[in-house]
Amino acid sequence: MARRKQAVTIRHVAADAGVSLQTVSRVINKEPNVRPEMVERVRASIAKLGYVPSIAAQRMSGSRSYLIMALNDRERTIDGWRARDGTDWVDQMLLGGMLTCAEHGYRLIVELVDTHSDHIERELSAALAALQPDGVILTPPHSANPAILELLDDAHISLARIGSLHDGPGFRLTMGDDLAAALATRHLAELGHTRIGLIAGPDEYELSGWRVDGWRAAMAEAGLATDGLLAPGDFSRQSGRTATPLLLDAGATAIIASNDQMTLGALEIARERGLSVPGDLSLVSFDDTPIARFNHPPLTAVTQPIAEVTARAVELIIAARAGQAVPDGPVIVPPTLTVRESTAPRRG
Repeated sequence: MARRKQAVTIRHVAADAGVSLQTVSRVINKEPNVRPEMVERVRASIAKLGYVPSIAAQRMSGSRSYLIMALNDRERTIDGWRARDGTDWVDQMLLGGMLTCAEHGYRLIVELVDTHSDHIERELSAALAALQPDGVILTPPHSANPAILELLDDAHISLARIGSLHDGPGFRLTMGDDLAAALATRHLAELGHTRIGLIAGPDEYELSGWRVDGWRAAMAEAGLATDGLLAPGDFSRQSGRTATPLLLDAGATAIIASNDQMTLGALEIARERGLSVPGDLSLVSFDDTPIARFNHPPLTAVTQPIAEVTARAVELIIAARAGQAVPDGPVIVPPTLTVRESTAPRRG
């Protein structure tokens, strides 16, 4: 029987590089105050020997778990999966989070928690006990949930809150939703639209209010009235269908919807009324998921930097764990507006 190949360990790396085990560990964990020549020597030995760090071994060697847990809303995520509409938010979160974690020897794990559940404390406590993460990334609406924030703070776990600026523990990160809504509004105003409607998101999301604020500010800046041009929504396609007739009856020639699903609902109503997009009605969406790009016409959309803001959240958690300097105030990762074929100059 062939003999099993002996696994390369940290001891082999230390011996090959001629350094201590502690030095190898510090290089692997990207800790500060290691001389550059030592870093290069250890990395050369790691590459030469084909050493792969073990998270289990890393966890046993100190107080860190080398895991970061991201919490996402269970109901909306699963509904998107079951409807096969896609969950681009989760995809982009994994892209930014996993790649950044890998650069630092960490792993990202996503857990789904229902923010409306009476069992949220039990669910979250069970996940924390099983995974013992070094940090937690909260996405809306979890990032503003006081029960979640209190539980994590009591457990002394580093956390990053995406989409929340409320006072409380953890790093606060936003994607500049007010700036994004203003960008979309200015784009439509520059095309000559004077009646620009907004379909807002649900109140439980802080960012819904920020988008309304950005729209109002840009409308005021352009000297445009907003009466009758704000309609409620809940991020569902049906809410887009319900809101659009209200805005059209108020004279809207352009509509900004706070996510892609509501924009599709608006597009359906426009077609049912015999309106062409963008000839009779211009549409701007938020999120820029694949359905926005592959729709007919392709949708002008606010492209949210989900991967970038998640990557930044990971960096902040790891830096704080390493005792490095981190910002005190909110961190804003600005969005962009991607102009496509669903917007055009106002007729007449």
